[in-house]
Amino acid sequence: MPLKPLLPQKMAPAGLLTRRREPLLAALIAVLILLVGWRAPSFLTTRSMDNLLTDSAVLIMLALTQMLVIVTRGVDLSVASNLALSGMMSALLAMHFPQLPVAVVIAAALCIGLALGLINGWLIGYLSLPPIVVTLGSMSVYRGLVFVLSGGAWVSSRNMPADFIAFPLARLGGLTHLVWLAALAVAVLWYAARHTRFGRDLYAIGNDPVAAGYVGIAAPQRLFWTYGLSGAMAGLCGYLWVARYAVAYTEIAYGFELTVIAACVIGGISIAGGVGNISGAVLGALFLAVINNALPMVQISPFWQSALTGLVILSAVIINARGEKKRHKQILPLHFQADTAHVARSAP
Repeated sequence: MPLKPLLPQKMAPAGLLTRRREPLLAALIAVLILLVGWRAPSFLTTRSMDNLLTDSAVLIMLALTQMLVIVTRGVDLSVASNLALSGMMSALLAMHFPQLPVAVVIAAALCIGLALGLINGWLIGYLSLPPIVVTLGSMSVYRGLVFVLSGGAWVSSRNMPADFIAFPLARLGGLTHLVWLAALAVAVLWYAARHTRFGRDLYAIGNDPVAAGYVGIAAPQRLFWTYGLSGAMAGLCGYLWVARYAVAYTEIAYGFELTVIAACVIGGISIAGGVGNISGAVLGALFLAVINNALPMVQISPFWQSALTGLVILSAVIINARGEKKRHKQILPLHFQADTAHVARSAP
C-alpha cells in the first residue's frame, strides 16, 4: 500500500510566525509615533524624523548581522566590545596619520572588526565551543584591549581630522550617510538571507544542525563567516559611532550588545534558531529607537524608559515562546509520519 506523503501539500514557511507579527509591530510603531506627536508635536517634524532615522542606523546595522547569528542558534555578545575596539583603533589611526583618506580608515575599521569576528567564528565553528561562552569571553578581552591601546585616555574631536568626523552626518539626497549605509546593509543582507545558498544554509543549521550536516552543509565554514560578518559590521559601526560623536573612550557602547539582541527578539527572531528575517530585525531596532527618542520628549524619567523597554522585551519573549510551541506542534506530527514510513519500509 502506498504511503501518504510525509509533508503536507501546503506547508507554511519557517518565517510565517514572525511575518504575522511584523505588520502589527509596524502598526505599533506608527501608533507610538502618532501618540508621542500628539503629546509633543515637535516629534512629528521632518527634523525629528531625520534624527530618529540617523539615531537608529547603527542599531539597525548591528541587529541585521546579529539576526543571522541568532538564526544559527548562536549569539554574539561581543559586538559592542568589537565596536569599541574598532572605533578606538580607527580614531587612533586617524589621530596619528591625519593625512589618510576617510575611505582607508573605514576599510581599516572593517578589517579590524572582521578579524575579531573571525576569531569568534573559528572557536565556535571549527572547535564547536558554545557561542555564549566564546563571545562572553571575547567581549571581556576586546573591552580590555580598548583600555590597553588607549591607555585609558580619550581621543577627542580636536585630535581627529575634520573629514573623519564629518562623514557619518554628511548628507546625500537629503539623508545622512548613516541612513544610506543602513539602507544599503538592509538591501544586501535581505538578498543574502533570502536568495543565496549561504542564507538558506544558516536557516537549515538553525532548524536542525544534524540534518544540515547530513545534506552536506558545511556548518563550521558557515558559522565562521557568519560571525566574521557580524564582526565586520561591528567594525564599520565602530568608526561611525566614534566619528559621529567625535570622541573615543574606553566605555564606548557599553552594554549596547543587549540592546542589539533586544531588537532582534522584539522583531520576532527566535533565540532557538531557524526563525527570523531581516524586516523583523529592522522593525525591532526602529521600535527601540522610537522609544529612546520619544520618551524624553514627553518628559518620562529614564528609569521608566528602562522599565518600559524591559517589559516590551519580556512580552516579545513570551510571544516568541508561544510561537515556538505552535511550531513544534506542527513539526512533531511530521516526524511521526517520517518514523512510521521508515518502519513500514523496513518491515519484511
